[in-house]
Amino acid sequence: MKGIPRSRLVLWVVIGMTAFRLGGGVARGEGRVDHGLYAELLQTYVHRGVVDYAGFQREEARLDAYLDRLAETDTGALSRDEQLAVYINAYNAWTLKLILSAWPEIDSIKDLGGLFTSPWEKKLVRLDGMVMTLDHLEHEIIRPRFRDPRIHFAVNCASRGCPPLRSEPYRGAVLDRQLSEMTRAFLHDSKRNRIEGDVLYVSRIFKWYAEDFDRDVVGFFLQYAGGDLQAALAERRGDIRVRYLDYDWSLNGP
Repeated sequence: MKGIPRSRLVLWVVIGMTAFRLGGGVARGEGRVDHGLYAELLQTYVHRGVVDYAGFQREEARLDAYLDRLAETDTGALSRDEQLAVYINAYNAWTLKLILSAWPEIDSIKDLGGLFTSPWEKKLVRLDGMVMTLDHLEHEIIRPRFRDPRIHFAVNCASRGCPPLRSEPYRGAVLDRQLSEMTRAFLHDSKRNRIEGDVLYVSRIFKWYAEDFDRDVVGFFLQYAGGDLQAALAERRGDIRVRYLDYDWSLNGP
């Protein structure tokens, strides 16, 4: 290294150390996160939205390894879609971890709260150099930063009333397609949304997050639904009344 200026050597060392730190979470030079470990778990233990918590518990060490990988990820080095994919996966994976903390002694995620506490207010999510709550991740990062109502059909609250947990991770390169697929599937799930005459019965998600849907549930359905449902709504749009269904908080297990 004779003849190389000391300042340049220092710069090379700093760059090399940074790349090493990011290597556990971000694929070097590609700006992508390796979700392979999580993908294997989801493919094995999630089928049509039903979660095999016993299986996840047997391989909790692998789930922990994935959560460690996310904690090491520099999200600032990622594209917008890669960032959102990381945040959604982190929300869902940490929700799994939260359920495992008490499984099989619980019937609902709400059992993990108390009279004045919420399971979503527990500080457990390690991300971006912080320890945050699930509420903070969803309401302070995902919703305001990305402003995409389709995320409500991707984040999973471990409940039967919730949009199902996808059997694969979210990835930046295909995120738009994944979000649209989850949205359409949820809108066409007659257990959660259906039209009867001039009444559109919908999930309470549309009430809780009305501002995210521009307070226009019918308009959102017309944008993302298809087939007979879209045709019926278009035909009766001016006469449609919206009613909100009860939400099933029972655990999304077998």
